[in-house]
Amino acid sequence: MNQINIEKNSVKPFLKWVGGKSQLIEDFEKNLPENFENLETYIEPFVGAGAFFFHIKSKYKNFKKFIIADINSELIITYITVRDNVNLLIETLDSLKSEFLSKTKEERKKFYYDVRKKFNILKNKKTINSKHKIQLAAYMIFLNKTCFNGLYRVNSKNEFNVPMGSYNNPSIFDKDNLINISFLIKDVDIFCADFSMVEKFVDKKSFVYFDPPYRPLKNTSSFTAYSSNGFDDTMQEKLAHFYKQLSSVNAKLMLSNSDSRLSDYKTDFFDNLYNEFSIIRVKANRMVNSKASGRGKINEILIKNY
Repeated sequence: MNQINIEKNSVKPFLKWVGGKSQLIEDFEKNLPENFENLETYIEPFVGAGAFFFHIKSKYKNFKKFIIADINSELIITYITVRDNVNLLIETLDSLKSEFLSKTKEERKKFYYDVRKKFNILKNKKTINSKHKIQLAAYMIFLNKTCFNGLYRVNSKNEFNVPMGSYNNPSIFDKDNLINISFLIKDVDIFCADFSMVEKFVDKKSFVYFDPPYRPLKNTSSFTAYSSNGFDDTMQEKLAHFYKQLSSVNAKLMLSNSDSRLSDYKTDFFDNLYNEFSIIRVKANRMVNSKASGRGKINEILIKNY
């Protein structure tokens, strides 16, 4: 694979993701610590679509080490496949895309649910070989770009259960972008793990950005079913404790979440959890609601220990 010069803004997330941060990059930039260019390790324990990670990796050359992680094993297999086997991944995606787009509307629906079934079989295998990992990654990207709103949700059986979305001509993947990303992340350490795993890498020269599954704004929301284990208030409290733990070693920390003051609950949940840190509110467009009336600009919070 030829090396590609990564120009500013030439790399973008290859997945859609609920709560993605592309639109908040400017706000995040304004809130970076003063000594950001003196830091050496960038760590993101809930990488998701990786918008902020890609931005930092493309722009800042001071970091000697990048570590990304997520508990979603399919997501991590996909990142590793993009890094290590991008050409075979592109071949598989090309085949999926061509077959899907050649079909009628009804045929596409059947094709989507067939792929979803194959994806669930692979994702729930105890071990899969390298060929199947490439297949899994291709299914992950295909489903992400053809399902409802790019949502990732699993049921109690750990099966991906998001219905097909309504798209006439979904792009599915951008070959050049995938190749650019593969080159960009060649030296990145990628782990499938709980957020607490990163503790061993954190010191005073680290910047850690936390983007956990958001606390739901409505008590009817099911969008936090991101893994079979879920991410409830107990987990939010565990994360806050971990945040304080890392802060004690003088690492620079930033965390984003929903603004619980605007939720159905109207509580100071996060303000109380992180009351010793700086809390800033920023505006973000959120489009995940199935009803148009539930979409639009909402407050999100940024929590900094500096």
